[in-house]
Amino acid sequence: MTVQRNTLLLIACVVWSAAGFNILRIGLAAYPAHLTVVNILLSAVVFGAFQLFVFGRLVHKHTDRISSYLEERQFFLKFFDAKAFLIMAVMMTGGIALRASGIAPERFIAVFYTGLGASLLLAGLLFGCNFGKAKLADARGGAA
Repeated sequence: MTVQRNTLLLIACVVWSAAGFNILRIGLAAYPAHLTVVNILLSAVVFGAFQLFVFGRLVHKHTDRISSYLEERQFFLKFFDAKAFLIMAVMMTGGIALRASGIAPERFIAVFYTGLGASLLLAGLLFGCNFGKAKLADARGGAA
């Protein structure tokens, strides 16, 4: 199934927003018993680190890649490359294994998952913003 090139940005928005929302929900559900200023600050550090070093870069890289496609119609899974799908699979497998194993204490789940989930959700929303910008540029005749 093929979609318009810029629709890949919308697909990335939905996928990363859904993942981010789910992880954020898990973190926030564990937070009430661990709600302290220090933990909130630690969640903010996790959020900032992931946004600065991982997801912010990922959004920029994939938006540029999608925008550079010459053909207007693309296979719908091309919203990410193989490396990004691998990262997603490793993160999902690792997160599920971490929670299922009971190795990580609930405080870690609360702090880390809240920061990570918020960063993932923001990445998804940034893909959505980039989709909106691309649609506006198309409506204006391609002028950025």
